[in-house]
Amino acid sequence: MEIEINDEDFKKEVLESKGLILVDFWAPWCMPCRMLAPTIEEIAKEMEGKIKVCKMNVDENVQYPQQYGIMSIPTVMLFKDGQAVETMIGLQPKEAYLSKINEILK
Repeated sequence: MEIEINDEDFKKEVLESKGLILVDFWAPWCMPCRMLAPTIEEIAKEMEGKIKVCKMNVDENVQYPQQYGIMSIPTVMLFKDGQAVETMIGLQPKEAYLSKINEILK
């Protein structure tokens, strides 16, 4: 299950959470973001119970996208125990995301 997050709950949902959290920074007008959405949904279902999957609309939230230097979307960041550990920019195949996730979960 994906969780829609915003600037107000980013700290609680991501920075103060234990374990691995995937954050998809996106915008509704971004075609590559829309193409990535089904992949992120699949990852959320397949990895349920292992990772938390969050989505943040960069048009509605500026604080954390700015803080993490999000310049182009889609950007997928992986956080482990509140620390950013991986950033993947642009549309990538599902296997690329799963490979990074599994590498970090080891």
